[in-house]
Amino acid sequence: MIMQRITNKSVGRPAAPRSRVMPQAVSGNKPQILVSSGTGKMGKSVSEAVLRAGAELVPYTMCAPVSGQTHIEIGGVQLQMLGDLAERKAIVPELKKRYPNLICVDYTQPDCIHEMVDFYVDNKLPFVMGTTGGDRDAIAKQVEESGNYAVIAPNMGAFSGYSLRVVESHQSSKKDTSGTAKAIVASFQGLGIDFNVDQIQLVREKSEQMSIMKVPEDAIPGHAFHTYQLVSPDGTVTFEFQHNVVGRTTYAEGTVDACFFLQRQINEAAPKTLYNMIDVLKAGAMRA
Repeated sequence: MIMQRITNKSVGRPAAPRSRVMPQAVSGNKPQILVSSGTGKMGKSVSEAVLRAGAELVPYTMCAPVSGQTHIEIGGVQLQMLGDLAERKAIVPELKKRYPNLICVDYTQPDCIHEMVDFYVDNKLPFVMGTTGGDRDAIAKQVEESGNYAVIAPNMGAFSGYSLRVVESHQSSKKDTSGTAKAIVASFQGLGIDFNVDQIQLVREKSEQMSIMKVPEDAIPGHAFHTYQLVSPDGTVTFEFQHNVVGRTTYAEGTVDACFFLQRQINEAAPKTLYNMIDVLKAGAMRA
């Protein structure tokens, strides 16, 4: 039977109501965020997230006017659309003066990604870019050489606020919780996950090992199956990680590799004396 069961519940934070009046620049270390393409799905979503985080949403967005509109409202904030490149360049000095902690967010289109990077770099505007496409190596080189601050990634997901479920299965003779599972949980905790090792679910009953964890029947006497499931606060994103080991050969071989590695450190009189398997892996000491 499963020796422990848990239920994780997370409630997303609702967007805070904001005034329709143009927000004034604020002091302190919070970023003042200008979202490009505020009319797009990601632009709108990021703008709402800015307000939920208590940061300041700058009342402009770099995108072409839609259906004759010059403004778009998000969370009670009126964003003026800046479609023309000359118009954008002209307003930069005012933006920098009014918003000293200005950071631009870019979720535009792949076909204009280089144009947008040029704009941010030429005007020394820090930016966070989740737009895909373009020549990523060229973009990275351009930004690095310019000294401009930026975060560029095709996936901006982070795990803060996610709920975690961990299930591990070992042969019935193993009474304690998997050390591997504990180590993985520690890594997730470092990513912002609120989870304790005593919440790990243990599966030791043969029927459940086969039906729930899908352990082959001939591996029941010796196996190590682990599943980690992360779910976003609003339930719209799920990550699932598995690492399954049948038998004990892998552990036995790794133990011998560790012996070879340790002997080499002793022979070289290495100043460090305590190691773990990460050290063995980094040293390339695992035999093929």
